[in-house]
Amino acid sequence: MNAIDRPGIPVVTAWLESFGDALERQDIAAATSLFLPDGHWRDVLAFTWDLTTANGTADIAAMLGETLARTKPRGFRLSPDRTPPHQAMRAGRTCTEAFFVFETESGPAEGVLRLVNEAAGARAWILLTSLDQLRGHEERAAARGASDADYSRDFGGDNWLDKRNRARAYEDHDPAVLVIGAGQSGLGIAARLGQLGVDTLIVDRQARIGDNWRKRYHALTLHNEVHVNHLPYMPFPPSFPVFIPKDKLANWFEAYAESMDLNVWTGTDFTGGEYDEEAKHWRVTLRRPDGGERILKPRHVVFATGVSSIPVRPKLPGLEDFRGTVLHSGAYTEGSAWKGKSALVLGSGNSGHDVAQDLCASGTQTTLIQRSSTYVVSIQEAQRVYSVYNEGMPMEDCDLLALAAPFPVLKDAYQLSTAHSRKVDAGLLGALEARGFRLDYGPEDTGFQMKYLQRGGGYYFNVGASDMIVEGRIGLLQYGDIERFVADGALLRDGSVVPAELLVLATGYLNQQDVIRRFLGDAVAERIGPVWGFGEDGELRNMWRPTGQHGLWFTAGSLAQSRIYSKVLALQIKARELGLR
Repeated sequence: MNAIDRPGIPVVTAWLESFGDALERQDIAAATSLFLPDGHWRDVLAFTWDLTTANGTADIAAMLGETLARTKPRGFRLSPDRTPPHQAMRAGRTCTEAFFVFETESGPAEGVLRLVNEAAGARAWILLTSLDQLRGHEERAAARGASDADYSRDFGGDNWLDKRNRARAYEDHDPAVLVIGAGQSGLGIAARLGQLGVDTLIVDRQARIGDNWRKRYHALTLHNEVHVNHLPYMPFPPSFPVFIPKDKLANWFEAYAESMDLNVWTGTDFTGGEYDEEAKHWRVTLRRPDGGERILKPRHVVFATGVSSIPVRPKLPGLEDFRGTVLHSGAYTEGSAWKGKSALVLGSGNSGHDVAQDLCASGTQTTLIQRSSTYVVSIQEAQRVYSVYNEGMPMEDCDLLALAAPFPVLKDAYQLSTAHSRKVDAGLLGALEARGFRLDYGPEDTGFQMKYLQRGGGYYFNVGASDMIVEGRIGLLQYGDIERFVADGALLRDGSVVPAELLVLATGYLNQQDVIRRFLGDAVAERIGPVWGFGEDGELRNMWRPTGQHGLWFTAGSLAQSRIYSKVLALQIKARELGLR
């Protein structure tokens, strides 16, 4: 079957031609008539230079009215390099799905179109438009062929290593961008910026790249499959396991930083900074491994400390009387030291369950304390939200499809996925409830993914701890049944004591706004507002987009989110470096 015979191509081509013609004529009414009344248009930089979704034709018309003249979109056509148009089921709705490309004043762009057939013809249910490159400033990885410079050799001069050492020492210059944190988000944005020619330094307080994973509890592995988790430009080798162990991932991070020529200072603490409004740069202080301080003046600071930065240590009644050891789950490593002893684990999210399971498997009498209701899903069913990555399309195509999901559609998709998983896991969930475990199914029954995007936790992917609770191998206690903590454990309201020599606080982390408050002060923290969680516009607040503080950016999330949105953030920083924004 050749390309012109493939189902969907004529209808998609006709829609793109009509849409492109309407935009070139600046006929907003004609353009919006090609959408369903409840259609969605998500724009990522191409038109709005922001992450924005217009819901319904009235909002779409308003967005076009504000952006069309300066964007000058043209040349809408099917993408020659991506998966051809095809039928797909998205959020319970059958549609024709297609990838396309076009041009804007800023550079080449790409997108996703989802058409729904009606009596009046095919109309757009979902449209994504996303800026791909800045014209004249394309990623180095996109370049083709060698230049004269590639063939030349500097005999008697500096070699590659000399140049790398000088670049990352920053003895005679400051970076344009300072990235705080060398996890997946920090490495991803630095790699993207490097390919755009933006001088970037990463600093991390840990001794080695990857220690943010390497130093976590002994049994930790990723909870989603390997093919979802690649970093930009360097996919994992096909030999990697389906679920990557923490130490293997940590070692890959080191290899990635070296392979991508990233400038990283480990053992370096960011101690604070302030923005110079007149000079348009930051003045930040870094404490180096030898105890000395270094002042840098980057134009941009990117916090890539993740949604797990400052541990929450709740005030617990009587905790000062507890004679045992108290650890936050972020400091827990493994349970062998507690064999034959007793432990309490406060918190019933992923970390709480994993710590409880590790302690129990190590021979520790373990009780999980549940503070609030929890969403539980089997590890197999948890992969359902990533199902598009199992459809046989290249990862780059899947990433664009993931970017194309506006909040209302995302919500519908998660509700359907959660309902299905709930049926599959019914036996386990019923047994948990019979043991007194309090379940929920996420906000408006949207499951774990929406919980993660809104609050960063409150769910568990079952890899065995739920079965241990059902079997009684891990004890279960509701926090509301505790009167107070005492020297030997937890005193319950019925007068009994649950003994413990260890208390692990799996109580989560503060919002990144609190991180900013600690390092940049109250004024900046109040200026930007909360970070993470959905705002009224259906986008994650302050993530991968301008904040209320000039030159301050955030990136965080899963490996997939870090890969997808690192490009979005890098393009915005590059545009500001060029004076285009």
